[in-house]
Amino acid sequence: MKRAPLVASLFLLAVLWEPGALARAGQVYTVAGRDSFSIGAGDIQSEVSYAGTQTLTLRRRGRLTRLRARVSYQRSDGTASTPASGDYVADVLPTGETLDSADNDPDYLTVLNQPFAARLDAATLRDLRHLRGALPFDFPSPITGSALHGYLEHVADGPVGGHKALGVRFEAAGPMKGALPDRPGLTLEGTISMRGTAYYDVASALLLALQTTVTIEGSVSNRASKDPVKIVYDRTIRAREPSAAQTARSPQP
Repeated sequence: MKRAPLVASLFLLAVLWEPGALARAGQVYTVAGRDSFSIGAGDIQSEVSYAGTQTLTLRRRGRLTRLRARVSYQRSDGTASTPASGDYVADVLPTGETLDSADNDPDYLTVLNQPFAARLDAATLRDLRHLRGALPFDFPSPITGSALHGYLEHVADGPVGGHKALGVRFEAAGPMKGALPDRPGLTLEGTISMRGTAYYDVASALLLALQTTVTIEGSVSNRASKDPVKIVYDRTIRAREPSAAQTARSPQP
């Protein structure tokens, strides 16, 4: 088992796709999320929840493969619920390198803006099937860029939305120091941990479901009281089953 290619394919979207049904119709997902923030002994608390749907599509653009995820959702903060939308575009080069072309996803809800790749290549899928035990790895923090240390493992497979799915789980943690992207006025020093589980279609290697949690704990260094802070980001994305009409229109092999 080669550690670097497996981890890169899972976490860096280093995949090459062939056009097919996904390019014609797109994969639809339901999405849900919750952000919670507390500082001090309950002095400041806030919570925001999200619920909506998104569509992942694929298009060939010359030698590039363009992946686009569009999400529409309701954003609720306990006092009001407002409609919102997001968009994320990534281009995959012939070498497998991925370039983020557009990131208009401030609430981290699109399938392309998650720790897991939206689809795996055949070699990575095969490696996961034969993975035994925990595979250690270092993973860059999505917030600070610092190294998180963790492990990856194959978990029990099972059906998801009528598809046979392969399961994979990871956990990683490391130090956190710096300003938070959504709260630049706070300079936090502490730890960041990530954990998640994803399921991939064993036939198409497309992501069918994922659940991820990012937890940040520490103290605010630019406040005299050194107040403790805890921030939790939860995201759940699950492929929606095609309707009977869509299934009837799908081309037969």
